[in-house]
Amino acid sequence: MISRHVQGWLMAAPLTLVLAVFLLAPIVMIVVVSFWGATEWSIYPAFLWDNYDFLLTSKVTYQVFFNTFKYAAITWVCTLLIGFTVAYYLAFHIRSTTWQVALFLLCTIPFLTSNIIRMISWIPFLGRNGLANSTLLSWGVIDAPLDWLLFSDFSVILAFVHLYTLFMVVPIFNTMMRIDPALIEAATDAGASGWQTLRHVVIPLTKPGIMIGTIFVLALVMGDFITVRFMSGSQSANVGRMIQNDIGLLQYPSASATAVILLITVLLLIGTLLRFVDIRKEL
Repeated sequence: MISRHVQGWLMAAPLTLVLAVFLLAPIVMIVVVSFWGATEWSIYPAFLWDNYDFLLTSKVTYQVFFNTFKYAAITWVCTLLIGFTVAYYLAFHIRSTTWQVALFLLCTIPFLTSNIIRMISWIPFLGRNGLANSTLLSWGVIDAPLDWLLFSDFSVILAFVHLYTLFMVVPIFNTMMRIDPALIEAATDAGASGWQTLRHVVIPLTKPGIMIGTIFVLALVMGDFITVRFMSGSQSANVGRMIQNDIGLLQYPSASATAVILLITVLLLIGTLLRFVDIRKEL
């Protein structure tokens, strides 16, 4: 007879193997390559600190990381406000399950197209002769086209919010649907206002969903590079773009070192967030 402990290991073995091959092995390879050396024409195996020394002593690195954190923070605030509002409306103001499902699926329709198509669709809308400027000019709101609508930090953040808000809506909505309606009724019967109920009942019970959405949004924004490239007109940069540029120049050791630093940064950020909420316990 095989013990339950051994049976558990045998059942977990296939998934463990998949994770080891497709997750751990690539990360280990990136870490190893990050210590290699490189010339203008080739890379060679070695154990050098040159890549990390260059990155950690360069002002450009800190500027790019600051830009990355700026995009991530502003996008997180916007997606949280929009996502929480949409989830709250679906969970507590739409009583019909059929309508809840229908409206929720409506939110997912944009995901039937690729991220690049949805992102690029903003360019003709925000351009100098685009629909936004044309409408504002025809209404007399502005006297000249607004140049900052496109190829700016505004357009980058707008695209990020458009692309990743659903990643905030889904976990928050899922958590809100688990809240016992009797708790809301009890707070109302006790004389609590809508704001007090939201602050003392809904938000505390929604923290796991907020935390999961936060992890998704921050990780996706900090690793994104194509959005920054197109929506900023190549006038701005983040860590993802820095890695892409190094790969384009065949500087794989430098790109790997940057990727390792980014990975450590994201893991530290996620670890800090998880200290506030025990997701496994809450869910």
